[in-house]
Amino acid sequence: MAKLEQDSQIESMIYIFRGQKVMLDSDLANLYGIETKSLNRQVKRNLKRFPEDFMFQLDKTEAQNLRYQFGTSSFEYGGRRYNPYVFTENGVAMLSSVLSSERAIEINIAIMRTFTKLRSFLAMENSNAQKIQSLEENSTRLFKIVFTKLDNLEEQLTPKLSPERKKIGL
Repeated sequence: MAKLEQDSQIESMIYIFRGQKVMLDSDLANLYGIETKSLNRQVKRNLKRFPEDFMFQLDKTEAQNLRYQFGTSSFEYGGRRYNPYVFTENGVAMLSSVLSSERAIEINIAIMRTFTKLRSFLAMENSNAQKIQSLEENSTRLFKIVFTKLDNLEEQLTPKLSPERKKIGL
């Protein structure tokens, strides 16, 4: 698989649950070229390496929303019999110590690079938002100054009618 295609594929497998960027156990297993149950079995054998901030299981509502998003089968009619596990960036990094194949190592490196790239995009986006906010504030301040000066200039140039002057037609 070409690097650019692989990076794009990995990016499309990163979701946000509970405010964290995560990857599904099934997507990771697919990338590693193993069955999902094999990946989860290895994780369960090394459960101490995966605290809740590294890996957690989706609750029923989250899993249901995921099914609606992908159109996968429900519990009653086939498909998964349990809610999927998701791995945070740290959890994916920890997988490299549990899965030691060459492919797992290569995939983990690609995933870590993708997470890093997404983090840098987010930082750049925040920086740009701050710059735009600053420009808006400066523009607003400048426009207020310009309009105030125009109002003052208009007052100076408009001839004032004297109160003693008779109105036309009277």
